[in-house]
Amino acid sequence: MGVRSLNTQHNNQQLATFAGGCFWCMVSPFEEMPGIISVVSGYTGGHTENPTYQEVCADTTGHYEAVQITFDPELFPYKKLLQLFWQQIDPTDPGGQFYDRGDSYRTAIFYHNEEQKELAEASKQELAESGRFQKPIVTEILPASVFYPAEEYHQGYHKKNPAHYKRYRTGSGREDFIKSHWQSKPDKNELKQKLTPIQYEVTQNDATEPPFQNPYWDHKEEGIYVDIVSGEPLFSSLDKFDSSCGWPSFTKPMRQTDVKEKKDFSHFMIRTEVRSKEADSHLGHVFNDGPREAGGLRYCINSAALRFIPKEDLEKEGYGEYLSIFE
Repeated sequence: MGVRSLNTQHNNQQLATFAGGCFWCMVSPFEEMPGIISVVSGYTGGHTENPTYQEVCADTTGHYEAVQITFDPELFPYKKLLQLFWQQIDPTDPGGQFYDRGDSYRTAIFYHNEEQKELAEASKQELAESGRFQKPIVTEILPASVFYPAEEYHQGYHKKNPAHYKRYRTGSGREDFIKSHWQSKPDKNELKQKLTPIQYEVTQNDATEPPFQNPYWDHKEEGIYVDIVSGEPLFSSLDKFDSSCGWPSFTKPMRQTDVKEKKDFSHFMIRTEVRSKEADSHLGHVFNDGPREAGGLRYCINSAALRFIPKEDLEKEGYGEYLSIFE
């Protein structure tokens, strides 16, 4: 049975529907954002009722692989969803996405009302005029139609099969494309002017600040911690705990997709380094000696890599969507 597209749902919830190639890769960027209620993988835009995955992939149904997002626009506006959508895809590819070829893997924005249509068209034009891509933006903007949820096997695939998902995301070319088109390393000279010497050494040269001699190791105020370089949200005071190690410690990032981890073999040790996703700043390391009831991890982070934004300043500083996590 298909899910009939609606303009709005109760409690000011709305729907957004995006096709961005393989729907496995289009769930995690959205699902942990504040105001996102659910993200469902499925099929839409075609002429076949209740299609199967095999039928859609065979390009006989006219359907796109897509995700349908239920969201609260007061917490996460549709305009921000659009910005996030563009950053997951190659909008210049008319024949699919990355490794996946065929009509079912094309990109599209399916609008649910006139306001969404206007915002989508404006964002597409803005991207085209930005000069970020040399080729035309071919992502279609189409009216939403019946959305058919995919088989249960495909729902939340990145959590059910994390190892295969990571290999696929990297092997398909999506990860490298996003990195090369949406993540730019900041200018070193500008950073030297902007950052203090210890902030520069930590974020750019993987240094470690002294324990117990940094601003946030015993900091207890409510708010969020963002990357000192890019301002991207990283950690919340709700996940901070006293580990007695002399550095700020967190049980988890605000979203797992906000950080990246890699093996660190320096100083004759084998550790897991934590870096920010957007600015590629060195943040610290993650260890397996955190509170067991909270997952057992300890993200040991340098204060010098962070900027703290108090709860009462979130709206003023442009992070108003994160106020809801403190309610």
